[in-house]
Amino acid sequence: MSRFMLAIKSVLADVDKIPVIIFDEIDTGISGIAANATGEKIKTISKNHQVICVTHLASIAAKGDYNYYVCKEIDNNKTKTKVNLLSEKEVLEEIARISSGSVTNISIKHAKELRNRKLKEIA
Repeated sequence: MSRFMLAIKSVLADVDKIPVIIFDEIDTGISGIAANATGEKIKTISKNHQVICVTHLASIAAKGDYNYYVCKEIDNNKTKTKVNLLSEKEVLEEIARISSGSVTNISIKHAKELRNRKLKEIA
């Protein structure tokens, strides 16, 4: 459903008056070239709309202007959700973690490459 909405919003992005668009788990079942293309479409839509995207793919997360880490914790039998805005260093670490499962020199290098692509796309 999210990818269907992405396709529609890609076509209507310049004329649509909806201010905020949320894509939840848009990355399910995709990777590689498709994930990168999805991230590029979301970035295009974000030029005219506020976009919130829940993702587990590094190539999509790397395109974000602001990245948040969302986690759930159980405290005294109550589930709490925490949302933290990440610094650029934390963004790189999280992109490294979700792309390879751990934060290593190589995964950080890959995260930096993904973030640098985002900067080149803006220019």
